[in-house]
Amino acid sequence: QVQLVESGGGLVQPGGSLRLSCAAPKNIFSINTMGWYRQAPGKQRELVAIITKNGNTNYADSVKGRFTISRDNAKNTAYLQMNSLKPEDTAVYYCNLNGRLSFIANARDYWGQGTQVTVSS
Repeated sequence: QVQLVESGGGLVQPGGSLRLSCAAPKNIFSINTMGWYRQAPGKQRELVAIITKNGNTNYADSVKGRFTISRDNAKNTAYLQMNSLKPEDTAVYYCNLNGRLSFIANARDYWGQGTQVTVSS
């Protein structure tokens, strides 16, 4: 099993910034993508941002220009820098990793436990 360790959530005022981190174990054989999803109360989980092993990124339209995803391959860690936060960004943010545990294993998705982000004055 893969345990993803998330950190960086919290309470912030509108217009503020937060930085989320997601650390994966170093013994993973390969990582295809790392990303962040979020789920607000009463809503479905949605993609926020994703980054490939080559550094290609994709963002939800609602966060383009405000959020930046990055990745440190040496540390197996992904980051989500969130600027100009809005109340509608309030949600539980989940780290996602798609990868293989070993040479013979199939690639699959792994999830973090989630971290709460609340944007409120």
